[in-house]
Amino acid sequence: MTPQAVQDLFTRRDGSYHFARWGRPIVPVIFGVDEATLSVFKGAIEAVVTLAGHKMAETDPELGANLMLFFFREWAELPQVPNLDQLVPDLGLLCVRLQAGDAHHYRRFQFEPDGAIKAVFVFVRLQSDLEELASQDLAMNEAVQMILAWSDTAFAEASPLARIGQSVVLRPQIAAVIHAGYARVLPRVAQSPEHALRLAARVQIYLEAQGLAEKLRG
Repeated sequence: MTPQAVQDLFTRRDGSYHFARWGRPIVPVIFGVDEATLSVFKGAIEAVVTLAGHKMAETDPELGANLMLFFFREWAELPQVPNLDQLVPDLGLLCVRLQAGDAHHYRRFQFEPDGAIKAVFVFVRLQSDLEELASQDLAMNEAVQMILAWSDTAFAEASPLARIGQSVVLRPQIAAVIHAGYARVLPRVAQSPEHALRLAARVQIYLEAQGLAEKLRG
């Protein structure tokens, strides 16, 4: 991972650099899946949080849960969820827009006063059984997407996941960025591209410690 490659992961379409990580323990709650799938998602979230060196908790004192994932068939179902409109402003209008665009996915971040991640709401419209969508793949992808405030173009050309045989794993470069992003010596929020230089240095240290640097260069 070159410094430029790291910088690109947090550079938005408008050219601004914005890095943010969670400022509080993560408390997930998942709606619309069966018990087996629920375990898959919780396992993926725990794995990514552990990789980051961050924490999870049983409850958030302000929100109760601060990572909410909703799975449903039609966008019109969301406004019917009690009190959800209090957490997601203009929920009705948002669902109308997403339905008109035939969207399958929407993710919204909320931030602390200092810019750290406060909460994440993930909405996934399913058109088939979750098993057919490879729940493990979807779970890991969502876990990765919520752990940092990536740019809106971060994974436009390459998924954060890679397939090895029948298994899907997190790409080591992205794992390194997640791990490095939660280093205590780095700020939890940054708007300067110079931050990417410090982050890239720690990414390289992680890859070398894992014995992956030479393999990835090859």
